[in-house]
Amino acid sequence: MGVLGLPDYPWDQVEPYAARARQHPDGIADLSIGSPVDPTPDIICRALSEATDAHAYPQTVGTPALREAIAEWFDRRRGVAGLEPRNVLPTIGSKELVALLPTLLGLGERDVVVHPRAAYPTYEIGARVAGAIPFASDEPDEWPAGTRLVWLNSPGNPDGGVLDAPQLARAVARARELGAVIAGDECYAELGWAGPWANEPIPSILDPRVAGGDPTGVLAVYSLSKQSNLAGYRAAFLAGDPDLIARLANVRKHLGLMLPGPVQAAMVVALGDDAHVAAQKELYRARRAALKPALEAAGFTIDRSEAGLYLWATEGLDAWDSMGRLADLGILAGPGVFYGEHFPQHVRLSLTATDERIASAAARLRATVS
Repeated sequence: MGVLGLPDYPWDQVEPYAARARQHPDGIADLSIGSPVDPTPDIICRALSEATDAHAYPQTVGTPALREAIAEWFDRRRGVAGLEPRNVLPTIGSKELVALLPTLLGLGERDVVVHPRAAYPTYEIGARVAGAIPFASDEPDEWPAGTRLVWLNSPGNPDGGVLDAPQLARAVARARELGAVIAGDECYAELGWAGPWANEPIPSILDPRVAGGDPTGVLAVYSLSKQSNLAGYRAAFLAGDPDLIARLANVRKHLGLMLPGPVQAAMVVALGDDAHVAAQKELYRARRAALKPALEAAGFTIDRSEAGLYLWATEGLDAWDSMGRLADLGILAGPGVFYGEHFPQHVRLSLTATDERIASAAARLRATVS
């Protein structure tokens, strides 16, 4: 397809529902987009400010301090020990990496890129930009010959599903059988809510129980947008196979894909401080505790949603009908059809709204059954 054949940006279709929701007497409760609303922690802002004398070009591979901070973070927070600077690489946000990875890996015509059935749309777009073939599947036995890249997303966007270590290990083994690179998009990994993930860390694709202590062919992608409210900083990174990292770094150097120096300095501080992450998680926990039962009381079933920033909900109606019902309550959601053709009756509701807007949305939903 290439960039000239891309479809129109789908969120334009939501604007009529947003206009409808804005007519509510108490205003719109916009739960459609997962963009953080809480302040960036002061310690990170100070680090950025102190690094603003950025007269030289930044390093594409990241400063030594940043690469060491990423490796140490993987050890401390993700249970992945032994990473070295050669195993990690900063990126300009994670969406850029998701969109460009098939191209950066040299994929093209007849190459297959596997992605989840309920999926962030950029996995498919990235495949099409490279001229490759997107293939939606959650079942490793279905992955065809010709697969060259597999995307996993755990916890998932939009459905909040988590893959446990045996499921991840099965996916890695199958990718290796096919000679494919496998990449785990893990940017919601600090936000576990239900089932075992209420108390246990969510496993990384680089976990030794998954990859067997061997990162060959395996990449983990992470973003600080959610855990640290750094969406505007475009602060992300990947880790894994050092040969793949070297290849990607070389291409990125040629393309000038480098993270600004002040952002790299801020990331070092963000990665080293767990307190702000725990505090942010509690804000999302409270919002989820308010919104989830209100949706259920109003007739929605919440599927999966055991982790991450979203509630994946259905009332058994066409998604656009549910969008209309919610818009009449002043609530804007995201239609499930944006995340794959397999989910025509789901909507996604984000926890990234203020406490007041979440409380207002919950009250409106409960009022429909009182």
